[in-house]
Amino acid sequence: MPGMAAPGPSNSFVQRLIGAAALDAAIYEEVEADRTATGQALLVVILSSVAAGVGARGFGGASPGTMVFMTIGALLGWAAWALVTLQVGGRLMPEPQTRVDMGELLRTIGFANAPGLLRVFGIIPSVSKPAFAIAAVWMLLAMIVAVRQALDYTSTSRAVIVCAIGWVLSLAISLVIGLFFGPPVS
Repeated sequence: MPGMAAPGPSNSFVQRLIGAAALDAAIYEEVEADRTATGQALLVVILSSVAAGVGARGFGGASPGTMVFMTIGALLGWAAWALVTLQVGGRLMPEPQTRVDMGELLRTIGFANAPGLLRVFGIIPSVSKPAFAIAAVWMLLAMIVAVRQALDYTSTSRAVIVCAIGWVLSLAISLVIGLFFGPPVS
């Protein structure tokens, strides 16, 4: 179309992973706009949850069944968090310029799971707790950047509030699901 700039070259999947982990807002904007990146975001969520399953072996457990459960839980959590963010951030707390759809949130939130790949290092027993703690904080920071970009917020504090609400709700849902459907803890 006349007057429209041609889209710039997109980054590779690995560049997107690194940029997402580096909290690069431009990468989150790119992923948000790239409708073909939903599969990549799904892959990030799967890889991150498998990394958590492998890393959890350092705590003295994580059978293959537990790893499958964690992967399914991560996928459900990804979709649930995107839905909660859409409702809270896009409907209850939008800024005037906020325009968002579920696909944009799935893509940006999926890539916010990139730091979760570090959980694989939890397989080393002396590293398990720090690996999971560092990954959790880093993923939350990535989520804040992802939400700020996906919801077109000018205020990071608004993104922090939306993420805090989503985090509390997702923890509650995860706890309930884990109690009723999770593998027994011995």
